[in-house]
Amino acid sequence: MPATSQPFGLRPVYSPSGVIRPVAMSILTGYGVNILQNQPIKIGTNGTVEAAAIGDRFVGTFQGVEFTDSEGRRRVSNRWVASTAATDIVAYVTVDPTIVYEIQSSATIAVSDIGSQADYTVITAGSTVTGLSQLMLDAATLTPSANAALRIINASPGPDNAFGDAFVILQVQIAEHQFVADRVAF
Repeated sequence: MPATSQPFGLRPVYSPSGVIRPVAMSILTGYGVNILQNQPIKIGTNGTVEAAAIGDRFVGTFQGVEFTDSEGRRRVSNRWVASTAATDIVAYVTVDPTIVYEIQSSATIAVSDIGSQADYTVITAGSTVTGLSQLMLDAATLTPSANAALRIINASPGPDNAFGDAFVILQVQIAEHQFVADRVAF
């Protein structure tokens, strides 16, 4: 797979605490932006979750939503469709700053890039049919001495995945977490 670009967003894979537990938060009814599974999420000024833009500090990733639609039916989905009018909205979001995520890189990453930070690619990429994000780690923004959204921890273990591959699958943590002070890349 690392020879082929098949992005899947920012997928949570493990937590040093042992369990990945998304927490229940809310989205404003009529929120006008699509939010896809494994997409970065921030807590907005009103306390509800919003899609995080490139450069925003964020709290975790979107894992799904349930809500009551305008016809009174309870819906469960892995995506929020822009401008949905609903009530009793519950969004599930990862918020633990120690969670390790997997993400595919947009280009080659070297083993010497461990500890470096990078941003992610455009977050609107993805499918509203499958509900999955297609963002990637933006290799062009890789910086060994400044802050960016994601910190590279390692290459994900697995067959045919290694540093130097065209689209390596990486393990990363959120470097610009809303709940934690920044630490410069090392």
